Amino acid sequence: MATKSNIVIDQGSDLSLTLQVTTVAGDIFNLTGYTAACKLSKHWSSSNTYTLTATVTDATDGEITLSANNTTTSNIPAGRFMYDIEVTSNTGTVTRVLQGIITVTPEITR
Repeated sequence: MATKSNIVIDQGSDLSLTLQVTTVAGDIFNLTGYTAACKLSKHWSSSNTYTLTATVTDATDGEITLSANNTTTSNIPAGRFMYDIEVTSNTGTVTRVLQGIITVTPEITR
């Protein structure tokens, strides 16, 4: 079962957010040999999705960094989105490790 965590992104700003993934028991999820992916959308059945770069940055400490440059965040409309982060093992096993709501705050200065 994925951990729930809500995130706020400032539209038009660079994003770099490091998250620590844990197991259901609360232990650190060792991400050695895993890759990560993150998408967000208005609702679960939406065909319009946005991608944030998800990188395993410290595998033994269960750290994933979400990142996007200011151009990418400018192209995400302000509002609330559902998101999830999935990791894929080197054997192809996919596990959803984080999910929740991303709120994109509107950019005024352009």
